[in-house]
Amino acid sequence: MNSYIMALDQGTTSSRTIIYDKCGNIVSAAQREFTQIFPHEGWVEHDPLEIWTSQIGTAQEALLKAGLTYKNIAGIGITNQRETTVVWDKKTGEPVYNAIVWQCRRTADYAAKLKPHEEMIRSKTGLLADPYFSGTKLAWILDNVPGVRAKAKRGDLLFGTVECWLIWKMTGGSVHVSDYSNACRTMLFDINTLSWDEELCDLLNIPMCMLPEPVECSAHYGDTVSVLFGGPIPITGSAGDQQAALFGELCFNEGDVKSTYGTGNFLLLNTGDKPVPSKNGLLTTIAWGLDGKVTYALEGSVFVCGAAVQWLRDQMKFISSAPESEEMAAQVPDAGGVYVVPAFVGLGAPYWDPDARGAMFGITRGTTRAHIVRATLQSLVYQNEDLLTAMRADTGKEINTLKVDGGAAMNDLLMQFQADISDVDIVRYASIESTSLGAAYLAGLASGYYDSLADIVASKEISKTFKPSLGEKERKEKLAGWHRAVKAAIAYHSV
Repeated sequence: MNSYIMALDQGTTSSRTIIYDKCGNIVSAAQREFTQIFPHEGWVEHDPLEIWTSQIGTAQEALLKAGLTYKNIAGIGITNQRETTVVWDKKTGEPVYNAIVWQCRRTADYAAKLKPHEEMIRSKTGLLADPYFSGTKLAWILDNVPGVRAKAKRGDLLFGTVECWLIWKMTGGSVHVSDYSNACRTMLFDINTLSWDEELCDLLNIPMCMLPEPVECSAHYGDTVSVLFGGPIPITGSAGDQQAALFGELCFNEGDVKSTYGTGNFLLLNTGDKPVPSKNGLLTTIAWGLDGKVTYALEGSVFVCGAAVQWLRDQMKFISSAPESEEMAAQVPDAGGVYVVPAFVGLGAPYWDPDARGAMFGITRGTTRAHIVRATLQSLVYQNEDLLTAMRADTGKEINTLKVDGGAAMNDLLMQFQADISDVDIVRYASIESTSLGAAYLAGLASGYYDSLADIVASKEISKTFKPSLGEKERKEKLAGWHRAVKAAIAYHSV
């Protein structure tokens, strides 16, 4: 009866559920958007209860669509927006405040006060002192929501990132865990000892009794309460969205690297069983914990990727749909010397400049909408190449192949330009649903649905490979233009 795996994909703008068969084919899917809350400029929140109801609603809908019951599901895997912070009452299950989203910049002052401790923070967590991560968000809730700190000290409140919140809710409040790949994004977790760190918690004045138990990414955490699906389903896998995508792209070996073109853009490089410290603006993170072993990764985060295409569509009205960007960009042979720096919410790795803002350079009287669209698409590639350059420098190794997923990975013009600028082969699998597939694979391994990694590899099919075709001189000229544009954008706001 256990014929399928259910993947819960809880993202920044929507909750999705996808039911997969053993070959990674989608049997059923459901998706619901939920409310984006912007109380002040730079603040981003979600309602944790809406996250919960939208996610569990899609799970029930996906089962119903396929005519399946809980008996048909071997296990549930969860993947989620990382760093987003939820605090709730242990007894009532009521959140004490909205979830503070990973994009939220309200805790910049908290992060600035941690700068003197950054070397210690980096050595333990692999992260920078930045408002991106959960620790400062949790500290803000404790400091700014009346009565919350006192309740936390009494042991009445729990903290979790989104996967932790969902597992707690699905198990009726009986399981409070966070997988390694999510725990390591809090700035409170020591990636060397795989434990919460007292010194880090003291820095932010966070009671450790709030924190979940750290667990591997593929394990039986508990079962769903029967009322949700008519009977219990084992919850057997969990990973943050980017680590799940790395797993879903079959980047199982040291040196394997993937790029996810989503709202933001995230490159992860498998560094094997040892954390590799970065001297080039990357993050050192846990990829996953599996079978008693931990795999580490280097990560580069670009804050604006697909969001730049949304900007072209929604604000600039240059296109009516995201896929149309490829068609319009193809109307011109190149960007006509135009460079777009899409620093709408600052610059991520390797620059880490939260104050930078978007800019456009090289406009002439002959510049058209098509040139600007093409330049915007090319900016995604240039940002990716900045991360690949940093990864090469940190590891001292060449990167010859890049695996890609996410919506923009379907854009052939974009993928060819990535191959040309980065001088690598671009591999696109038949399914670009790597994030949810990664969660399904992790859940399938722990539930016995898959026997081994080899079993998973056999089910994956390559759709297309893009080979570099640009001359070295032209490649370097284009990159030099990009770097001048970035420097100019940074200089503008720093004057």
